[in-house]
This record gives sequence, structure tokens and C-alpha cells, in this order.
Amino acid sequence: MIRLRQWLIYPILPIAYYFIVWQGVSTPIIYCLLVATLLVNLYLIRDLVLVDRIALFNTKKHIIALLYLIGSSLFLALIPDIVESYRPQLLIGIFAIIWANDSFAYVSGRLLGKHKLMKRISPKKTIEGFIGGLLMAIVTGIGLHYYLATTGDDYYSLIDWMIIAFVVAFFGTIGDLIQSKIKRQAAVKDSGSIMPGHGGIFDRMDSIIFAAPFAYLTFLIINHVS
Repeated sequence: MIRLRQWLIYPILPIAYYFIVWQGVSTPIIYCLLVATLLVNLYLIRDLVLVDRIALFNTKKHIIALLYLIGSSLFLALIPDIVESYRPQLLIGIFAIIWANDSFAYVSGRLLGKHKLMKRISPKKTIEGFIGGLLMAIVTGIGLHYYLATTGDDYYSLIDWMIIAFVVAFFGTIGDLIQSKIKRQAAVKDSGSIMPGHGGIFDRMDSIIFAAPFAYLTFLIINHVS
């Protein structure tokens, strides 16, 4: 879908994962990568709203695609290391919030949806579905707080998890819309064929990949102010 040369896109992710996530790099490098990834994602949000075609198909496509896909994926893997000790439950929590948002956005949209969210990009998404998914994501964040507290992991407060859930669900929905717009530009229904009946892997992961750097930034801010 994104016309990057195969030899460029596929080796970069495992190599970057090995050096940045597995081996670890200095904090300033992580912050520089975070800023670059966030700027690209904000650029894509701007294009989602203001222009007809996202710039993944022009001369900037290589830089944008690398940071959009690879940079965001790396921050998804870095989330468990955001605190002093490795906490995989943070990553599991992010997935749970995204799944709750997606599931209840669909249910709310089917039952209550009357007003289209962005009809020209994703005709089935509604404002009611967006709000329903967002509310359930916050409820999931509340549930995560209480569940983790029972296991002795109360590093983040109830309000912290509500904020994290809002950020993840909000930007996850935007990531899904960006993916829909990219597919419309490319005139394809699915981003790949590796998962028959479910689209490509990117169709299953678009929300969480896009939301990951924003979630990472949210964790950083909470850690700083707590």
C-alpha cells in the first residue's frame, strides 16, 4: 500500500527494535525520536482534516512512512519500560483500552449512530459511536486501575488511567481514520492479504500504532508531574 521498497521498510523495524528497545539507547535519543514521530503524526492529522490526499504518496513518503509506522511501533514496545521496572501490564492495558474503544464504538454506532463523523473518509463511523467508544475506554481505564491495585501495582492513579484511556482512544480513532483515508487514496479495501477476512495486519493494528507515541508522551508527562 505504501510504496516503499521492500528492502528498505522490512529490515529497519527489527534493526531499530534491537538497538532502541532491546539494547537501549540514551534518553535524549528516545526523546528526539518521540518528537519526530509526534510531528509526523500531527502532520498526518492535519492532512486528514485539511487536504484531499495524505502525503504518503509524494516526495515525503519515505520519511513519513518510516516514522509513522516504525517510529510509532517502537514506542508501543517501549511503553512497558516507561517506569523504573519492566511492566508489561501497561502494554496489555493499552491494548485493552483500544479493544474496548473499537468494540463499543461499533456497538454504539450501530444502535445510536445518526451523525456521521467523517463521511467522506469512513462512511460507517458516527459521532455517537466515537463518543460511546471513548466513554467505554475511560471505563476500561478505571477498571484497569482497580485491577492493578489488587495486584499491588498502583503506580498510576485513577485519574492517571482515565487520562491515559482518553488519549489512547481519541488518537486511536484518528489513526483508524488516517488508515481509511490512505486505503481510499490507494484504491484498496484492505492494507494486506495476510489475514483473510480481517484485512491486513495494519488494519488490525492501525489504532494502537498511531496512538502509541501519544500514550508514551502521556506516561512521560504523568511521571514528571507525579
